[in-house]
Amino acid sequence: MPTTELLVSELVTNAIRHATGEVTLRMVLEGSLVCEVFDSSAALPRLRHAGRDEECGRGLEVVSQFAQRWGARRTPQGKIVWCEQALPAGAAAGAAAGTAGLTARLAGTPG
Repeated sequence: MPTTELLVSELVTNAIRHATGEVTLRMVLEGSLVCEVFDSSAALPRLRHAGRDEECGRGLEVVSQFAQRWGARRTPQGKIVWCEQALPAGAAAGAAAGTAGLTARLAGTPG
């Protein structure tokens, strides 16, 4: 699913660029596909519109265009930035039968 790879890449890249310490990716399949990225920074991301010549600042714009929904919330250890994708009709029926999840701890970032 190339869209999923793009969304995961954008969220994980933002966490690595803007937080220190461990970054954790969690994927949950339950009626839809939810991607959650945990990091230790309490600073919530904000959607911005990068200028035409800027090299950075488009990650959340990409996420907002390709995800069904996205958001961020603080946790006692930092924050979670998440996005949700609707599943294709056949995949949604399979997901309705149960819940699946995957969690990956990524290399710590310099801090």
